Amino acid sequence: MKVEVVPARVTHIGPVASRIRDIDRIECEAMGHSPKKALRDGFLLSDRCWTALVDGRPEAMFGSVTVSALDRLATVWFLGTDEVYRHGRELLAWGPGLIAKAVDSSWRAGNLVSSANGKAIRLLRAWGFTVEPEEQMVNGIPFRQFWMIR
Repeated sequence: MKVEVVPARVTHIGPVASRIRDIDRIECEAMGHSPKKALRDGFLLSDRCWTALVDGRPEAMFGSVTVSALDRLATVWFLGTDEVYRHGRELLAWGPGLIAKAVDSSWRAGNLVSSANGKAIRLLRAWGFTVEPEEQMVNGIPFRQFWMIR
C-alpha cells in the first residue's frame, strides 16, 4: 500500500467524514460538530492542512489553526479513519516534520483528545506532545489536554 501526505483539498472532506473512526466521531460530537463540519471547519480555518492518502484514497486530515498570532498559540487537529491507523510507522515518521511545518510560527501548540482515544494519545506522545493526566469533561465525554512548546 502506498501512503502519502498531500496538501488537503475540499474534496477530501467527504470521504474521510463518511468513514471516520468511532472515537473521532465521538470527539467531534462532544464539541458540537458532525465529523463533516469539523473537517470542513478545520480545512477552512487552518493555516496549513494536509490529507493522508492510502493508495490515493483520503484516510485522514490534519492541520493547525492560529489561535493568537500575538501569543504565538496554535490549535492542532487530526481526524481519520481506521485505515490510517493501520499505518502507524508512516504516522510516526511524518509527525515531527509536519508538526514543525504546521506550527512554525507558533510557540505553543495543543488541543484536547478524548481520554478513550488511546491510539491518538500514544501517537501524540511519540510526536513529542505532553498529554496531561487530568481529565476535563466536555458534554459528558472526558478529554485530556495535550500541548507542545517549541
